[in-house]
Amino acid sequence: MPEHTSFFSYLLEKFPALAHNIEGLKWKTAFGHPVTAHHFEPILASLAVILLIVAVAVSVRKSVQDYKGAIIPDEKLTMRNFLEVFIGNFYGVAKDAMGPERAKKYFPLIGTAAFFVFFSNILALIPGFLPPTSTWSITLGCAIVVFVYFNLMGLKENGLGYLKHLAGPVWWLAWLIFPLEVIALCLRPLTLSIRLMMNMAVDHLLLSIALGAAALFVPIPLMILGTLVIVVQTYVFALLTTIYIALATEHEEHGEEHGPDHAGDTHAHGAHAAKAQAAEAAH
Repeated sequence: MPEHTSFFSYLLEKFPALAHNIEGLKWKTAFGHPVTAHHFEPILASLAVILLIVAVAVSVRKSVQDYKGAIIPDEKLTMRNFLEVFIGNFYGVAKDAMGPERAKKYFPLIGTAAFFVFFSNILALIPGFLPPTSTWSITLGCAIVVFVYFNLMGLKENGLGYLKHLAGPVWWLAWLIFPLEVIALCLRPLTLSIRLMMNMAVDHLLLSIALGAAALFVPIPLMILGTLVIVVQTYVFALLTTIYIALATEHEEHGEEHGPDHAGDTHAHGAHAAKAQAAEAAH
């Protein structure tokens, strides 16, 4: 089906009534353009990813309900082993960046974001499927959720001190620093979403071109490269989410209250912040 972008497009071509019913709703985009059936492709792909994650979670949950048997790892590579490594890796990143207490508190969002981005990216390797993360509306939605969450948590943990922190340490420069900090803060969801969308869109396009040119052997190097892109983009998205939450929920007075031990945590946190900045510049 070279003239179609995904299986959903193929179904719309074969069953015009589906497209007619969707377009009959007369919805419009944010720019005033009519919503067509093809606008629903990334939404349906996202729903498929959510169902896949739920199915995987249910199957793995059954395997760990027997706590005594779950202590012994499986001999072969199973979904349970994969999820243990996946969750352990990203939880380790969160724990290093914000400490074990805050990591446990905020990991549900970080882990969910990592799961959704990873399984969405995986669809780029399956011919006939459109990865939701190659569409800006989906990645922007994910980034806005992260943006709203870390700001709410920052206000919850620090109150008005969170806004005071944006004004900078020197009060007489607050009129200049505060708007610059707010602008930089609002740019985070844009950079977070555009980076992920562009990388996955280009990766999916290259793989589609290779599959169109030759169905066997030729696309394999691109699929290997695509796998690397999938892992890296998942890691970068989860890492930046972790750093944003850590920066927003960090208490200024901790350095004075906890002495040298917390100074080491602060140093580790600073290292991860620098790593996040390097990741932003590189990707």
